[in-house]
Amino acid sequence: MPGLKDVKNKINGISKTAQITKTMYMVASAKLRSAQKKMEDFRPYAAKFAEAMADLSGGQEAEAAGSLALMEVRGEIKTVEIVVVTSDRGLAGSFNSNIIRMAERLRKQYEAEGKRVSIVAVGKKGARYFRKTGLLREGYTDIMASFQMYNARDVAQNITEAFISGISDKVDIVYGKFHSIAIQKPEVEPLLPIRAVNSDESIPREKPSISGSYSYEPSSGEIMAQLLPLFLNVQIYHAMLEVGASEQAARMTAMDNATSACRDMIKELTQLYNKARQAAVTNELLDIVGGAEALKG
Repeated sequence: MPGLKDVKNKINGISKTAQITKTMYMVASAKLRSAQKKMEDFRPYAAKFAEAMADLSGGQEAEAAGSLALMEVRGEIKTVEIVVVTSDRGLAGSFNSNIIRMAERLRKQYEAEGKRVSIVAVGKKGARYFRKTGLLREGYTDIMASFQMYNARDVAQNITEAFISGISDKVDIVYGKFHSIAIQKPEVEPLLPIRAVNSDESIPREKPSISGSYSYEPSSGEIMAQLLPLFLNVQIYHAMLEVGASEQAARMTAMDNATSACRDMIKELTQLYNKARQAAVTNELLDIVGGAEALKG
């Protein structure tokens, strides 16, 4: 049985760890409220933007859509680029590793089809992992703590230039989608080429759309040419917002589990400490009784 001092030191050490994890839980909770509000405020904008793009692209002819660089569907896809959005910091349970595993599955699927794959990582965790594989083309680190729209624009410009120049023929994005405080799931969405949405496809709308055709001034093609880069910015920024909220929710869960585990360990060690102390007291009493009996004898 370990000594009393050793057990006491372990209890003190675990108690300090529990204080740290509890503090981190409270910090993550405060950051989650801010990140979740920011994400939920942006969702209607992103949905409305997608609806407007659907209205514009739905009337585009295939030839007209193909003339727009970001909507050009390549006949043969040789190279695929995957944008992986993770957090910069750890201590978020399996949140980042789930996103990386999803990206790895997607990479292996494309490679099995004979396609080359490159990675653009947003977030230090993803960049660190894919740098080791040699697939990382560009990494954006130390921005996820306080990112803004211009960060998403930088990423969008980078992948747009690579797509237009022919470095990549297709671009997907992998990120962690926020469902609730307890659930954050990795998602895969296509980025480039931007797909034209037909008018008969189901687009979620808050109100029934007004039937009829629209005339545009300037032409819908000119409007699309201006809006497509902005739409790409919105998609990437939305993914970053989802990851920002998901990271804090995952950290809350991880720190709460860690605090509970610390409490369980303290309870077990306290019982062990009490047993060790009782054994020490019993031994002292036996020594005293034995000494008294020896004096009598």
